[in-house]
Amino acid sequence: MQAFNRGRQRLVALALLGLVLLTPPMLNTQAGASGLDAFLYLFGVWAGLILAAAWVAERRD
Repeated sequence: MQAFNRGRQRLVALALLGLVLLTPPMLNTQAGASGLDAFLYLFGVWAGLILAAAWVAERRD
């Protein structure tokens, strides 16, 4: 049961990290500042968060 709670805490931490990493670039793209760098950053962070969430979900302590 403790491993389940630890995994849940890690997923919540990943969600908060994603919020912190993705909010400023999303606001900047809405203001008109876009380009290849912003595109690569957004999708790179998004893919990294998905991979990290899959790793946490599949990990067995």
